[in-house]
Amino acid sequence: MSRNITLIAAAGEKNELGKDNQLLWHLPDDFKYFKSTTSGHYIIMGRKTFESFPKPLPNRTHVIITRSKNYSAPDGCIVTNSISSAVEACPDNETIFVIGGGEIYNQSMAIANCIELTRVHHTFDADAFFPAINPEEWELKKSEFHASDEKHQYAFTFETYYRK
Repeated sequence: MSRNITLIAAAGEKNELGKDNQLLWHLPDDFKYFKSTTSGHYIIMGRKTFESFPKPLPNRTHVIITRSKNYSAPDGCIVTNSISSAVEACPDNETIFVIGGGEIYNQSMAIANCIELTRVHHTFDADAFFPAINPEEWELKKSEFHASDEKHQYAFTFETYYRK
């Protein structure tokens, strides 16, 4: 597959993503970054990640991966049963964003060529994790630190990795 596939996630110091299908932190600047980065694009996610949203995210085409044969999704959403069929459902010239959860990130790591990771500088109790980033396969190209403040309980760093 010669697609532009980007994994976008926020993860704690030990790659924690969430617990009980919920995020572990509230970082408004990370939400803004996610929105501005993924807006107007196709976003691929697992069913549980999709169901964690109150409604589909605006101005994005949702591609949902589920094992269920008769999963009912809202109009405009695409339902598939594998990462490969999810990618195939997206246009060739489109940047595709994989937005979770942990199992979908694991399945996507081998086909991605970019990772947009918000590293949250804290450790958390979690049941979903981002896969380890192998420094022999990935190169950190951009890193932008944000200190904690009145709106952000935890410091975090926006990191951009490209496949070597």
